[in-house]
Amino acid sequence: MLWIICLFLLTLLLLLMKWKNRKFAKIAQQLPEPSFTKLPILGHAASVWGDNEDLMRSLEQLGRDALANGGIVSAWLVSKLVIAVADPDMVEMVMKGCLEKDDLYKVVRELIGYGSIFAPVSIWRPRRKILAPIFAPKTLNSFIPIFSKQSDILLDKLQGDVDNGDVSIFDKVTGYSMDSVCETTLGTEVNSQSQPQHPVPRSFALFCKLAALRMVRPWFHSDSIYKWSSDYPQFKSSAEVLKQFVRKIIISRRENLRKSDPIQKVIKVQSLLDLLITSEGGKGFSDLELQEETLVVVLAGTDTSAVGASFAALLMAKHPKVQEKVYNEVIDILGDKPVQAEDLLKLKYLEAVLKESLRLYPPVCLVMRNPTQDFTLAPGVTLVPGLTVLIHIRALHRNMKYWGGDADTFRPERFLEDPPTHPFAYIPFGKGSRMCLGAEYAMMSMKTVLASLVRRYRLLPPTAGFGSGELPTRCEIMLKHVGNFQLQLQLRK
Repeated sequence: MLWIICLFLLTLLLLLMKWKNRKFAKIAQQLPEPSFTKLPILGHAASVWGDNEDLMRSLEQLGRDALANGGIVSAWLVSKLVIAVADPDMVEMVMKGCLEKDDLYKVVRELIGYGSIFAPVSIWRPRRKILAPIFAPKTLNSFIPIFSKQSDILLDKLQGDVDNGDVSIFDKVTGYSMDSVCETTLGTEVNSQSQPQHPVPRSFALFCKLAALRMVRPWFHSDSIYKWSSDYPQFKSSAEVLKQFVRKIIISRRENLRKSDPIQKVIKVQSLLDLLITSEGGKGFSDLELQEETLVVVLAGTDTSAVGASFAALLMAKHPKVQEKVYNEVIDILGDKPVQAEDLLKLKYLEAVLKESLRLYPPVCLVMRNPTQDFTLAPGVTLVPGLTVLIHIRALHRNMKYWGGDADTFRPERFLEDPPTHPFAYIPFGKGSRMCLGAEYAMMSMKTVLASLVRRYRLLPPTAGFGSGELPTRCEIMLKHVGNFQLQLQLRK
């Protein structure tokens, strides 16, 4: 008798889901599906099970399927319809017409609350007006000495790894990036480069890994269900370590600014946090809002810069001729003097190498948006509220229609010769009104550390080599290298 009741309830649930998703089903019927196996109830969700490497392989295949079908494909995550796009025209329409970030990003709310990177438009828009002036070129240029100082510390820390086998450049660069971001954003020296077991970078890495897995597991989207999972205690504790770290600094900086001489405040305000505290006459953000926004800057800034610079370092190790061209340019422009703001503008080939690295391995390889009203994406395809549009940046950057037949090949010269003119063909930091405010900050930080690194060390492949194919990756919100960015170092003579 019990099994009959269960069967009846399951049938009722399926009928209810089908009725509720009838609008989405009509849209899905007009679009090609990915090459994944589609199962009853689960849809294509089973294809994203597994660890972070399995997840990345599925996402890469989703991108290839989209490119093979005119830049668009649809998939079901249980009852959630996801439409993946990898065509610049469609991406432009979505980024301009859908400003709301997807509900899947709620999984990171445990850490950043309503930080503007994923906040609803009603919260993002007024905060953006306060945040935008903070990232003025004059402010960013004043941070170059900090980037240069932290780069020197990194180079000294790498000295013991010279001619000593494989080293994870990512672990080292993350320390540089964390220290640089904390000093420029919070006005605080964390010294994580001197403390390999520092709890802040370790907690950040763990949180990102768990959040990425939670995002693609629909049954864990509910907080009440996720609290029963084995991952939840670590997810919660890692977020708390980061929040406590930032909270203490905010309280201290606000108090120090309050006690300082009003005449001297202009001189003493140096970090982004100081500028935010004093914005709009000191009434710009509450302590909680400061915590949310500084966490966004610290965490996104740390990982974006570390991932971007590390992939560029691996690619230079894999392509020694490219590396030597970068080295020669750095020596011609910098010699042996510290990096200055005006020097970064002259490092054209290094910038092309970094851009090409960001094209092939964008740190943020996916962006998800929610339509708030009906609008036509392509002939016969009308998006409606409730579905998810996934902008597949990794696939977009490999669209042969715009990047040519060698779209999968590392060739920095393309950015010096004739890169695509479509404004949405290349978007490593997003595009449009919700583009990352820290894009220029990240580029300056990455160029500084790469110029310093190549000037002192020759980057060589790891012991096992790179192989002839692509660098294997995994997804932890940010794109990561499966081999943890290992290479070898040789001191330049």
